[in-house]
Amino acid sequence: MSEAALELLDVAVWRDGTDLLRDVTWRVAPGERWAVLGPNGSGKTTMLRVASVYLHPSRGTVRVAGEELGRTDVRRLRTRIGLASPAFGDMLRRELTAQEVVMTGRHAALEPWWHTYDDADRAQADELLERFGVGAKSQRLIGTLSSGERQRVLLARAFAGSPAIVLLDEPTAGLDLGGREDLVGRLGALGADPGSPPSVLVTHHVEEIPASTTHLLLLRGGRIVAQGPIGTVLSAEALTETFGLPLSLERRGDRWTAWASG
Repeated sequence: MSEAALELLDVAVWRDGTDLLRDVTWRVAPGERWAVLGPNGSGKTTMLRVASVYLHPSRGTVRVAGEELGRTDVRRLRTRIGLASPAFGDMLRRELTAQEVVMTGRHAALEPWWHTYDDADRAQADELLERFGVGAKSQRLIGTLSSGERQRVLLARAFAGSPAIVLLDEPTAGLDLGGREDLVGRLGALGADPGSPPSVLVTHHVEEIPASTTHLLLLRGGRIVAQGPIGTVLSAEALTETFGLPLSLERRGDRWTAWASG
């Protein structure tokens, strides 16, 4: 088997006697595009924090591109991970330009003055901003952008440098219908590019799963309900078990929609 981009082995997280994650074993291989789906409080964000090595598990092993959390410099390990999440975006200084925000992703940094950047870095940042539909905002301060524009800048940042894996936490949150569909389409096209890194997209909604998604993990109560190729895992029965109410599922072209049945 090829080296995994991400491995979680028997991972558990507990706080104050409560299990936030339990018995999570999961492997993301090169070329795979995963979606993680589950209701509020299912442990999705906790699992992503563990996967992005910003949270050490209470038990278990985490490996990114073959390097094990706790046995390597975590600052260097974070440079192998492209991360876009609302919580991380809140940590960025509002006076940074969109271009600066994207460039800092190369070193998993919060400030551009922590490292030295050149014209090639600036050109890559502008190219990524263009790819996510905010190329014209390159020199705008991040604090002056709309929530949807900031979300696109953070997505561009996640692909800066050469990440071994990209983790996207609810990338369409705060977008209107048009913005959501545009972004899901862009993510689908990016995922179809064989040169792009493996990725994990966390969402609440099957409608937000990009067309290029290859695998699905369903999470409920901190435990994995099912995982594997999306064509095998995604079903009305599995969604009903995951969300705790009867659901119907329909595939329309290369996208899905779900609704409460009965």
